[in-house]
Amino acid sequence: MRVLLLIGTRKGGFIATSDDRRSWTLRGPLMKGCEVNHLACLPDTGTIVLAGKSAWWGPAVQLSDDIGETWREPASAIRFQEGRDFSVERIWFVKSDPRVKGRLYAGVDPGALFVSDDNGQRWREVEGLTNHETRANWFPGAGGLMVHSMAFDSTRPARLTVGLSAAGVFRSEDDGARWSPKNSGVRADFLPDKFPGVGQCVHHMEAHPQMPDVLYQQNHCGVYRSDDAGDTWSDISEGLPSRFGFPLAVLPHDGNTIFVIPEESDQVRVTPDASFRIYRSRDRGATWHPLTTGLPQQHAYMNVMRMGMATDTLEPAGIYVGTQGGHLLASRDGGDRWEVIFNWLPPIYSVETAILEV
Repeated sequence: MRVLLLIGTRKGGFIATSDDRRSWTLRGPLMKGCEVNHLACLPDTGTIVLAGKSAWWGPAVQLSDDIGETWREPASAIRFQEGRDFSVERIWFVKSDPRVKGRLYAGVDPGALFVSDDNGQRWREVEGLTNHETRANWFPGAGGLMVHSMAFDSTRPARLTVGLSAAGVFRSEDDGARWSPKNSGVRADFLPDKFPGVGQCVHHMEAHPQMPDVLYQQNHCGVYRSDDAGDTWSDISEGLPSRFGFPLAVLPHDGNTIFVIPEESDQVRVTPDASFRIYRSRDRGATWHPLTTGLPQQHAYMNVMRMGMATDTLEPAGIYVGTQGGHLLASRDGGDRWEVIFNWLPPIYSVETAILEV
């Protein structure tokens, strides 16, 4: 069994491999010089999908069937059809739908979703989201107007839920034909109306693996949990040093356990008190505990992007965090102890994991 870490950075992608999670081998940069926002490994085929952006050729997806040794282009690109009056500025993520063999989704700037039903070979726009009636009230955040998070409900095959910055959470019950905003209870302190129907700035959203009606989000204005699939949200920020932050992760085998990395504020995007603390809750956000063993507690002005934290599916779970300073940190025991496994990488945009049978 081999663990893969798929690392997207400002200057290319990297793949780290380990058979024991103690010693690691690093390859890269892949697509050297390009911004790589996200890498994902498709569970059905083992194909690695890279979502990047070249300064010369713009945003594109590349596919690899040999763990990054060689790359190929899909049969069709992720782009809007002629006459749509939109253009893809950046591809933020690619995610496999575990309910439908071969189906992938890609979230893009400007606030749109694309789907493939053949493992990334051909793509089509999910027009119901792009054309949503509230779109005039969506506004780009500092990173753009992006679909960056997606949750699937194993009990409802046609349900899709996405997080947009800055627009909020939206849910579809018919495979993306129609969408409804799901932002009740979520603050938007930067707007005149602090609790609008849309306009909230979701930073990251994840689903509870065992209870699909439970969703979590790290928002611009707090950490929230929904127990009714997004219909209403409860603020679970109490006990954290700040309401602001970007990443959020959930343990695959224990969806009650979640992790966030608070930052000082939206004006000061570094860890509070120059101390790098990762916060863990074992009770769905009712209480929080700072994790510090192996992490710098002085002079640590760290910043972790929205897709910079991931977990593996082993027991005990591995947790992985990539920083804008190019540090890649790992815990092999569910967050109790941490170590730096790579240093001095380019600024890290995303971290994903995959397990390969060898």
